[in-house]
Amino acid sequence: MSAETRAMACRQEALTLADGVVLRSRLWHPSGEGPWPALLMRQPYGHRIASTVTYAHPSWWASHGFLVVVQDVRGQGESGGSFGGFGQEAADTSATHAWVRQLPECNGRLGAYGFSYQGLTQLTGAEATPPPECTAPAMTGLDERRHWSCEGGAHWWQLGLGWGLQLAALQAQRRGDTKAWLEIRRSLDDSTYLRDGPRLLQRHDPDGMAWTWFQNEPAMDKQWTVHRVPKTWLQRPMLLIGGWWDPHLVGLLDLWHRSKAAGGQPSLHIGPASHLQWWPETQQLMLEFFQQHLQDRPPLEPTPAQQLWNITRHRWDAIPTPEAIGPSSWGLRGHGLACIDPSDGALLADGEGEGRVVIVHDPWRPVPAIGGHLGTPPGPANRLAVDQRSDVATFTSVPLGDELLLSGQPLLCLNALADQPGFDLCISLSRLPAQADSVEQLSTGVLRVRGGEALQNVRRSVTLQPLQVTLDPGDRLRISIAAAAWPAIGVNPGHDVVPCGAPSPDHRVVTLTLELAGSTLQLNPFDSGRLKLD
Repeated sequence: MSAETRAMACRQEALTLADGVVLRSRLWHPSGEGPWPALLMRQPYGHRIASTVTYAHPSWWASHGFLVVVQDVRGQGESGGSFGGFGQEAADTSATHAWVRQLPECNGRLGAYGFSYQGLTQLTGAEATPPPECTAPAMTGLDERRHWSCEGGAHWWQLGLGWGLQLAALQAQRRGDTKAWLEIRRSLDDSTYLRDGPRLLQRHDPDGMAWTWFQNEPAMDKQWTVHRVPKTWLQRPMLLIGGWWDPHLVGLLDLWHRSKAAGGQPSLHIGPASHLQWWPETQQLMLEFFQQHLQDRPPLEPTPAQQLWNITRHRWDAIPTPEAIGPSSWGLRGHGLACIDPSDGALLADGEGEGRVVIVHDPWRPVPAIGGHLGTPPGPANRLAVDQRSDVATFTSVPLGDELLLSGQPLLCLNALADQPGFDLCISLSRLPAQADSVEQLSTGVLRVRGGEALQNVRRSVTLQPLQVTLDPGDRLRISIAAAAWPAIGVNPGHDVVPCGAPSPDHRVVTLTLELAGSTLQLNPFDSGRLKLD
């Protein structure tokens, strides 16, 4: 009997924790055989969904000889207790591991899978808890600030509100509050959540993670939690799956570095994926990983342990050595017209920055965010029309004479000041193909400055999303600089009286001056240890 036609069994099961809270799970496994190694997913969205937005249905995994356990975390779905977010998961994960291992259908071997929230539940456990045989965390991270809610000192606006309201709606449904559920749903349907989202979170989920994050100041380290992974867990086989247009990519890379530092040998695959749209081969990649480490079945044709999807070549690359990447630095030069005349702003390979440019940010018409890892929809985008705006400064290289590999995390440094006590630097790195009238956005980043510091002419550093691209001879490279990326991040009001968010009558026009002398665009390679991951 083939795996696809093997009869399946499915049933409900419950775990009663030491404090009396009952966690509900659904189990799938082949009929009439066993016991089997277990695959565990712990998630907050209802075990009947089982993350099928990105994963094959649990019955598919079970058809390959696994006991699959999908559990509702505390306070969500059909489980009891109150939902407390990430902080509740370490103890509950440890108890669940012990419970799964002793199920009669389990042979004692345990692996974990899942992405996003389900990725984090794989990683947090009590320090003395025996490690799972293997884990496959995807698109997740440990730092609630840098990996889950903020970037460059700015909260993720659209993503943070959208996810927070999803969790708030689940809580409203759980308590039978249809009115609250419908109010939240309508705000998401008509996009009014971009303005009303904070009020809705405060009203309907005031103790939730999302509202707590929005109350925290991104610059205050002590307000934020970084979760710990037991060292022995980091040393076990780990399959890390990420996407170039996923907001949690730096969190996944942080896990990769942490595992290597602990003595592990993690496998890393970053593909052409956003948070909810993956490449088709990921299911087979994960299956072979679990078969190897839970069923002792090495793949017939092993996949390389480290793979980076080349965004422009549409192929898998190995992680290149630093010597294969170059040039490593560019300077920005302009003579005052980089917002008006695309020929004025230049990006100079191994060159010195020079000149200045003034950008006027009008909050009535903030520069929009498109594509990338924070835009909606995420992914590749042609920013030709955005770059033609007079409040976007562009700096473009000459046509390349040779093929150019860009691999790692871009970092832009330049002096900037404003005439108001608050401004944002919103950066895009793009490719201008030789044979097309388009601007292919490759990576984006943001830096938020608030208070008196914004009035000072000091050096600013903006970290962009990591990337892997090859440019062809004749292509050009471009840096675009704006003072907004709405609604990916809230609009900076130019002062501290009102919070960043949807434009309001209290938002000020901000004049931003970029001093280009000494400006640099650098690229930190993946394996260099210089990536900004937290």
